[in-house]
Amino acid sequence: MRVDNAIIMAAGTSSRFAPLSFEKPKALIEVKGEILIERQIKQLKEAGIKEIHIITGYKSEQLEYLRDKFAVNLIKNPEFETRNNNGSVYAARAVLKNSYLCSADDYFVSNPFETEVDEAYYAAVYAEGNTDEWCITEDNQGYISSVQVGGEKAWYMLGHTFWSEDFSKRFLSILEKEYCCPDTVGKLWESIFLANTDKLKMKVRKYPPDVIYEFDSLDELRLFDQSYISNTRSRIIKSITRTLSAQEAEI
Repeated sequence: MRVDNAIIMAAGTSSRFAPLSFEKPKALIEVKGEILIERQIKQLKEAGIKEIHIITGYKSEQLEYLRDKFAVNLIKNPEFETRNNNGSVYAARAVLKNSYLCSADDYFVSNPFETEVDEAYYAAVYAEGNTDEWCITEDNQGYISSVQVGGEKAWYMLGHTFWSEDFSKRFLSILEKEYCCPDTVGKLWESIFLANTDKLKMKVRKYPPDVIYEFDSLDELRLFDQSYISNTRSRIIKSITRTLSAQEAEI
């Protein structure tokens, strides 16, 4: 089926990425000379995906320039402070069709996007050793049947997903029914999917190592982009460092 569009979720506060995330959305962090979300937009466009929607929330004004620079559409998630990422999916419900659903903080070494996709999938990479990620169990047809947090020698969820129009309709039907339930507020959309794998069929798209990266903390980013060891690009950290240096000089 032909891909209709891409939706990039960039609404979250990324509290684990403090203090950099205190200053800007994680999507605007520079990695190896490129802004995370700009690199992803360029890769989508290079793959022929012209219709791109960005779901904004936290410090949304800093993402406004993307509209003019890349001709993307911005959709505000008004509940980004109170809901998990199911709120961003809900905010995008009018444009979800045959759609890539991406996270703004993913870094793809090579372009994973295509103009035509067979069916709904979630990207995955293989852990040779122990991992704390969401490890996948597949049925005999390659569909995701269950997930557990943590494991070893397992494929785990990492990166983008593709939703077929049928998957989108089925998922939104479930989400709209339970959206107002208090228990839904804190759920990842993935948790809603995993509770309904009998109705929502999604395959595993397996990628080789060193293609998909996600940075949950400054320390993880430093492992990939070593320039952050000597330069954090953070005014907060620089200010703290100057203050500590001045205090040490006084002593």
